[in-house]
Amino acid sequence: MCLALARAPCVQLLSYALVLSDNHIFTSGATGTHAAAIRGALRAENPELLTVILPQTVARQPREIRELIGQVQRVIELGHDQLPLDAASRICNSELLSKGDQLIVFAFHDSKTLRETIEEGKAMQLLVTVLFLD
Repeated sequence: MCLALARAPCVQLLSYALVLSDNHIFTSGATGTHAAAIRGALRAENPELLTVILPQTVARQPREIRELIGQVQRVIELGHDQLPLDAASRICNSELLSKGDQLIVFAFHDSKTLRETIEEGKAMQLLVTVLFLD
């Protein structure tokens, strides 16, 4: 199993390749590279190997993401709509980490939430791969 908490357009190709090689992708629903991870996994036409875990409900997602998530069979809504997005995302990232044994992160050095997730993944002894984009 692999996780994709991502921030780069190349994620779509990576996600596609991972699903083709029978890895399960767990990602969040967000614009940008989370959406790319979803598109790549969907392109591999193995829907049972993609799970999207949302920090809030589908209704709180941008329209573009709602449309994309509509194509996903396994969507988990954590429903933390009462929390600010950064707090809900931290909870969601912890949930994502609990699902896999590898973490692949594309991040900027100033992304506090993702840097915390990276440290949490290391503390859980996941195989952590971090690619900084800056």
